[in-house]
Amino acid sequence: MGSHKEEKYTQVKEYMEYVHEGLDKARLPAKAKEGIRAELEELRAFVFDARPARIAIVGRRGAGKSSLINAIFGEVRAEVGDVKAQTGTGSWYTYSSASGALEILDTRGLGEAERPEEAHGEETSLAEVQAAIQDKCPDAILFISKAKEVSGRIDEDTKQLAELKAFIQEKHQYEAPLIGVVTQVDELSPKSADRPPFDHGEKQKNIEHAQAILADKLAASAGSPVTVIPVAAYFEIEAGEVVYDLRWNVDKLLDFLIEQLPNEAQMVLAKLSKVQAIQKKLARRIGKRMAGLTGAVGAQPIPLADLPVITGMQMTMISTIALISGRSLTKKDMKDFLGALGVNVAAGFAFRQLARQLARLFPVAGHAVSGAVAYAGTYALAEAAIAYFIEERSLTNVKAVFQNEFQQKREENE
Repeated sequence: MGSHKEEKYTQVKEYMEYVHEGLDKARLPAKAKEGIRAELEELRAFVFDARPARIAIVGRRGAGKSSLINAIFGEVRAEVGDVKAQTGTGSWYTYSSASGALEILDTRGLGEAERPEEAHGEETSLAEVQAAIQDKCPDAILFISKAKEVSGRIDEDTKQLAELKAFIQEKHQYEAPLIGVVTQVDELSPKSADRPPFDHGEKQKNIEHAQAILADKLAASAGSPVTVIPVAAYFEIEAGEVVYDLRWNVDKLLDFLIEQLPNEAQMVLAKLSKVQAIQKKLARRIGKRMAGLTGAVGAQPIPLADLPVITGMQMTMISTIALISGRSLTKKDMKDFLGALGVNVAAGFAFRQLARQLARLFPVAGHAVSGAVAYAGTYALAEAAIAYFIEERSLTNVKAVFQNEFQQKREENE
């Protein structure tokens, strides 16, 4: 792991180490300790093994591969070929932005009748893809087809797609998920409804029809149902500003794609997409799991002396949510966030002091925190972190989010 990455994730690493150290001393049942360690290990892999997603995008020329890559980033990262076949030799390309990177296996379109603008080294496009896959396994395959061409001759393409999936299985023992994408839905009739959200009745009917046709063809090839998502991906940028925008449903495609990816490929794609809904969904998934775990620990119940263990877990969760947002968390960020909740700590806070401060936010009975209170408190912290780091709400608003969520979840679980 490079020094830059080590520095970037210093805070979350410290919090995880603190939890492990605390567990050795904590007066908790062995099963509870085992559950916490397993969850932390999965979270550690999610954060420290994070890497760019590897996506194989296949489809005929003109289907919109480059436009889709640009739409995922929200900025121009791939050249768009208007006339000739643009993409040549089947190779992995890394598209990068300040928010992250994406590895794309971009090939000349299947079934092309003319030589691409770029040189290619294999006799067929399928052979090119297979050569590129020898040493690097795709996390997922996107099969894309223009909305107006789903009824055309793509049987040869879907046959080669089946061969591609079998090749990946043979070489990497991995069942690559397949997602169908109907592109350029703005070109479907009526042309008078060529702007998002494409809510014209006839337009929607034609989009759904194209979606169903491609789904049937891909299912016949794959031998099982395949999810197909219709999108419009085209947009234009001048002087750094979007001046023409037909993007539609790209966020839905990204949301579904992230769900299919291996754990270590999810966070980077969520960051670079810059789509808050996707980042929040991923953050809430982590928040709910950590809330459930701290709730189970609190049900023991956990003595106040062992509160730093729960605090360490909560801080790890908050730090991870900050990373999902694309921010490099600093101690000042954490201090400002905790300060908004009424937790008075110094920049170099100690966990024992922090645990006592956080405990004041959660009413305790006697010398124990109940499972309901631990669950509600952790869930409320996750929602407050989402509001602060992802939605970038004001500190006053963040405190209100925490208080409302804590009260609501506590009432639901008591």
